Amino acid sequence: MIKKILFLALWLPLVAYAGNQKEEALSADVQATMHSAIINPIQPHLVFSSTEKANAWLHDMSERLKKLAPKNSLVQDDFMRKRLLTTIQYEAVRAGLDPQMVLSLITVESRFNKYAISSAGAQGLMQVMPFWLRQIGAANQDLLNMQTNIRFGCTILRHYLQLEKGNMFMALGRYNGSRGQATYPNLVFGAYERYWKPALVITLSKNGEMKTLDYSN
Repeated sequence: MIKKILFLALWLPLVAYAGNQKEEALSADVQATMHSAIINPIQPHLVFSSTEKANAWLHDMSERLKKLAPKNSLVQDDFMRKRLLTTIQYEAVRAGLDPQMVLSLITVESRFNKYAISSAGAQGLMQVMPFWLRQIGAANQDLLNMQTNIRFGCTILRHYLQLEKGNMFMALGRYNGSRGQATYPNLVFGAYERYWKPALVITLSKNGEMKTLDYSN
């Protein structure tokens, strides 16, 4: 049954499945950890073992996002697109998440519309519910700010992943407010398979030789 849903998810039209995280009491240590993760002024940068891999990833993801994003989207601009991708990769790695999974979640949640607001009140690229500002103790943060939204979203997803002991299926359900139901997680997994699964990249070296580069590791 799950395989069937995943197959259908690959062909569903891209619509926003707005996040509807449920407010739950946080212990003092969890609140402090999440607050510390949010309050950090470090400028985003690509985190890879080599510049070659970083450039290969950024070029590949940029070409994919250019095809996927709406024509009137801000990320049709090359500079903005690469700035967004750099922020996603940095914040995902910083939170201990797979950047490709974060890209997949954003695809389902907002289709890269940084100004998206759902009927439930979720905001921005990763559709973060405003109660997190109070929960985490960061009331002065703007959830429609690109980096702030991605940082909150990654921090929240990491929190849910820890609660679910590493089970991404269940963590994604929590993120959507539909824990245990298959539809939303399979939409995210479907977006991963269809749009964001890592690929071997063919590059041209300085001496003119072609080589295959695996940026995923």
